[in-house]
Amino acid sequence: MSQAQKTAGRPGAGPPAGNGFDRYFRITERGSTLGREIRGGFATFFTMAYILVLNPLILGSAEDRFGEQLDTVQLTTATALVAAVMTVVMGVGGNLPLALAAGLGLNAVVAFQIAPLMSWDDAMGLIVLEGLLICVLVVTGLREAVMHAIPQPLKQAISVGIGLFIALIGFVDAGFVSRIPDAAGTTVPVQLGSTGTLTGWPMLVFCLGVLLTVGLLARKVRGAILISIVAMTLVAVVINSLADVKTWGLTTPEWPDQVVDAPDFGLLGEFSLFGAFGQAGVVTVVLLVFTLVLSDFFDTMGTVVGVSAEAGLLDEEGKVPGLGRVLLIDGAAAVAGGAASASSATSYIESAAGVGEGARTGFANLVTGGLFGMALFLTPLLTIVPLQAAAPALVAVGFLMMTQVKHIEWDRYEIAVPAFLTIAVMPFTYSITNGIGAGFVAYVVIKTVLGRAREVHWLLWGTSALFLVYFAIDPIEQLLGVG
Repeated sequence: MSQAQKTAGRPGAGPPAGNGFDRYFRITERGSTLGREIRGGFATFFTMAYILVLNPLILGSAEDRFGEQLDTVQLTTATALVAAVMTVVMGVGGNLPLALAAGLGLNAVVAFQIAPLMSWDDAMGLIVLEGLLICVLVVTGLREAVMHAIPQPLKQAISVGIGLFIALIGFVDAGFVSRIPDAAGTTVPVQLGSTGTLTGWPMLVFCLGVLLTVGLLARKVRGAILISIVAMTLVAVVINSLADVKTWGLTTPEWPDQVVDAPDFGLLGEFSLFGAFGQAGVVTVVLLVFTLVLSDFFDTMGTVVGVSAEAGLLDEEGKVPGLGRVLLIDGAAAVAGGAASASSATSYIESAAGVGEGARTGFANLVTGGLFGMALFLTPLLTIVPLQAAAPALVAVGFLMMTQVKHIEWDRYEIAVPAFLTIAVMPFTYSITNGIGAGFVAYVVIKTVLGRAREVHWLLWGTSALFLVYFAIDPIEQLLGVG
């Protein structure tokens, strides 16, 4: 993060607020402006609007134990509704530019691991239970205490790891990087493009988008990320109308036949809170809920710390302002996601795109949430942005978050090794939770080896023990006979 960004994001950076609205969101106090917040809200929406397509695709493609599938239109409505409501709630209650929506990874666990064991109602009931349990952890202070117990260098490593992770998401979503099929008989896991080379018009849109974004950032153009997204979407629409493009992936950039479409709220409230226990058994349900809670808990922790650090909102001790409210709202979002059958909703790391655009307060969430609300009726129009046009923003934000690596003391191995593992494991395993877990365990082990175990906060000991269970969940399930 540049010095200018730090100054802009630091509380007290601007002149005194001029009105009650400004004072509530602390827009001027945090060195922001209404224009930056609006641009940031738009940028965040466009970098995560893909969830309106991807979440229904993942959940709608799976069958529950009884062969039932969820309706795609209803899933789209539920996804947009939960994202809209909880993003606004986070903005008003948490005053952070942190948007929420159905969690990727968590929805895959629901679709392909939980649903086959029970009905959809029971599966969504587990999500509600998971969210309620997280809220209990917040109310008791345990969740916030764990975040405060993490050493500052590890928090910085989490931000850097998320930066690399989000950049990789951008490269993968755009098709710039792809997995080599196992049938290829090679030990190289990924490659450039789909065939080892960059081909096709969509790839040109992505590459031009990256160059445009970084060029605008280098020239310190206001609205650089949003300008790039809009400009490359228009380019993609023109290309799609003139050229023979085989596929753009999830979203095709073409003007829809109809702009307005009626929402279908049929899935709201379709959950069973305790039905899973009768379908899958107590032990299995407990392990499933444990996995969900641990993933949601630390994904959120990494996202909140990473986005807040990039926005320059951490205090001198590296703490997030109003953390208790933020975590409680995030837990409530999981409950809302399950109750609406949209899977667990959680904080989105793509919010960093809005931060990169200048967002520093919860007002940006009102914009993002409002756009998700419009998406209930304007989904055909608001989902024409192809991943190739939005992904360059993720690459640029990855760079901005990567700059925090300079604050880590690399000559102190008890810090450097856990930091390295945190940074490396996140993108290499495609999981924020895995990276945090690897860093925590390594930190505790190294401190113990050096005879300085007493320096480790007791909450880190407990958390690291939970991560050992998390990493060893498969042999544990086999040992208990539930694998």
